[in-house]
Amino acid sequence: MSRHVVITGASSGIGRACAEAFAGLGDRLSLGARRADRLAGIASDAFCSQLDVTAADSVAAFVDGAVERHGPIDVLVNNAGLARGVEKIAEGTGEAWREMIETNVLGLLEVTRRVLPQMIERKHGHVVVIGSIAGHKAYPGGGVYCGSKRALQPICEAMRMETLGTGVRVTSVDPGMVETEFSLVRFRGDQPKADQVYDGMRPLVAADVAECVVFAAGRPAHVNLDTILVMPTDQASPFHVHRDGS
Repeated sequence: MSRHVVITGASSGIGRACAEAFAGLGDRLSLGARRADRLAGIASDAFCSQLDVTAADSVAAFVDGAVERHGPIDVLVNNAGLARGVEKIAEGTGEAWREMIETNVLGLLEVTRRVLPQMIERKHGHVVVIGSIAGHKAYPGGGVYCGSKRALQPICEAMRMETLGTGVRVTSVDPGMVETEFSLVRFRGDQPKADQVYDGMRPLVAADVAECVVFAAGRPAHVNLDTILVMPTDQASPFHVHRDGS
């Protein structure tokens, strides 16, 4: 039986790769993104809608529309998120910090709080959170981004405890370096600077992360993968990256 899979930030990168992977399995999709025009063509029968996870009204309309189209939600993939800039704490203005925290933490909570109750009521469902190696190890210039991703770990842990006995599963998929639009967004469209991040090494691609998400969601109902930490072979930590010639 096909599942109803909801994916936020589905217009590009990991979100889009997840959508394509679940579509390949015949699942029913509800896809949300700020750039809704990019959602067309991922799956012919998908519910596609503009979604700003930082706006409560936008989230409510998206979730209501998804349920109306495809019924109860079986899998929620909380993918929407971003990094913005590399400000050190002493040099920050706060603007980028607020954007990251509102999107990565509060946005995820806003979506999840509207989906989780129906999963608990049905005693069935899976919440997948796209985290990051940045949630495990901090680095200079990324303190607030790392903090926003670190916050997802106790949020997931608490959800596991709060839903214990309901049949609801919670999984955090935490990748290392993935070549998507991530660095382009972080550096506000500076393509050469974004390219330097992956220079001389082989990063993950979005499909590698999507494969982990699909695998976790496909385990038998009695199996929960709490955390999947997936790294490029060329990366051992945010500080240890093998590059050609290094």
